[in-house]
Amino acid sequence: MRRKDREMPEAFGWAVADKCEWAVLGLIDADGEVYPVPVTIVREGSRVYFHSAQSGEKVECLRRHPRVSLCCIGDTNRGAFGNFTTEYESAILRGQAAEVTDPEEKQRILRLLCERHTPELMEKFPSEAARSLGRTGVWCIETETITAKRKRYDSAGVELKYQREE
Repeated sequence: MRRKDREMPEAFGWAVADKCEWAVLGLIDADGEVYPVPVTIVREGSRVYFHSAQSGEKVECLRRHPRVSLCCIGDTNRGAFGNFTTEYESAILRGQAAEVTDPEEKQRILRLLCERHTPELMEKFPSEAARSLGRTGVWCIETETITAKRKRYDSAGVELKYQREE
């Protein structure tokens, strides 16, 4: 990380992942090109899950090259203090993706995703899960590394620096 003064601890990175509305999954396509795609996520420990269709470019990329990167964005504030700058929080996770194939595990993860992203619709979950489970893919990223950073200002407009414990 170039800006070590903005680097945050691992726990901060997990907090950003837990609150981000969506994340960008970085994949490699058949031609070796970067293929980024937005996903909604949920986390259990160091495992991050997302859903997909059972076929398509995202799935082909995951099967061909399971090493992935996931970029999560937390809170942002554009034009902070009337300047051409943005306060932000971000976390980047890297790891291996694997498809979840056990039907009970898939349903459990889909429930977690729905509870996180659409809690107001949970009364519909049983019927929707029964209807779509067979055509829905669920993937798990086993996180190997996580890095996080933040740019934030105090009320006087002075950039805050994270103080590491030595």
